[in-house]
Amino acid sequence: MTIDRLRRILTPVIVVAALVGVYLVVRGEGPEAARSFARAEAVPLLAASLAANVAGLVLAVHAWRVLLPGDHPIRGLYAAKVYFLGQLSKYVPGRVWGVLTHVAHGRAVGVPGSQMTSAYVLSLALTLLTGAAVSLAAAPVALPGHWMWLCLPALFFLASTLRPALVTRPVAAAARLARRPVATPPDGAVRRAVLLAVASWTASGLHLWFLVLALGAEPWGGLGAAVGGFALATVVSSLALIVPDGWGVRELTITAALATVLPAGPAAAAAIASRLVCVVAELGSAGLVLGWSRLRPAPAPAPTATPATEPTAEPPPTAEPPPAGTGTAPAPPHGDPHAPHRLTPLGEARVHP
Repeated sequence: MTIDRLRRILTPVIVVAALVGVYLVVRGEGPEAARSFARAEAVPLLAASLAANVAGLVLAVHAWRVLLPGDHPIRGLYAAKVYFLGQLSKYVPGRVWGVLTHVAHGRAVGVPGSQMTSAYVLSLALTLLTGAAVSLAAAPVALPGHWMWLCLPALFFLASTLRPALVTRPVAAAARLARRPVATPPDGAVRRAVLLAVASWTASGLHLWFLVLALGAEPWGGLGAAVGGFALATVVSSLALIVPDGWGVRELTITAALATVLPAGPAAAAAIASRLVCVVAELGSAGLVLGWSRLRPAPAPAPTATPATEPTAEPPPTAEPPPAGTGTAPAPPHGDPHAPHRLTPLGEARVHP
């Protein structure tokens, strides 16, 4: 059995199994939790949840954008367009569609495919690293009294921020083994990408916190569980390559993380609501960006370097053609009878090398 066929079989099995597991958890107290979202007091929290997720997406665009080296037209609206098109590809099994989308749109404006691939691979690695770091915020609630040993991963994250080579070199080495060389950007660009990615994870996690508040959880205890739990769930679901966008896997992980501050039923309801908010934010932002980009011209391709050439002198003036019917040919330039020339339909003599 081929890998592709195995993936086609396992994908629906895992998705259905995970969704059934979420249903079994939510069927008890889930309806009551759903009614909590329908209260008038919950409307501002739902709006804040959607806004927080959109803010996380905007920060993620900038975190990916700074990894593209050099001066190029991929910025602003066009950068958002490329990023969101790549994001939409995650709903299809596999990871190849996102990088193909980035490469195609980069080449359209003159950015080499190798640079787009490098930025995509490094962005994916930094996203997983920063997501794992932010997920440590859930440790004090999830592991009360036993979370101090997680200081070691936190120290590694701080060290990799100060010395980006601790992350970029292993990624580049793995890419070389896969025969897909990665161009490492400057350390300053990597640090900016890390800080922007952490801000993106934090903003995205706040959307889950607002949902938890709508269900009546304790504010400060729910903050770490929501922000850290969302980051952990997204990282885990990203590693489930055979499941499109981690459907079911992310919900189970979020439910487990929120079970420390909410009953199981409301925790599962928050996980399902989180999925709905994320889908609305992603599809709505992508639709807005793509629609807006149709009203604005695409950026001009990046200028390519051309070899320097010696300045050429202006062609010498040519003699005026004789009046019609005189039967005499125009005099060669500079009086040289052997200088080559050719009559054009306009009667001009053009010198050819």
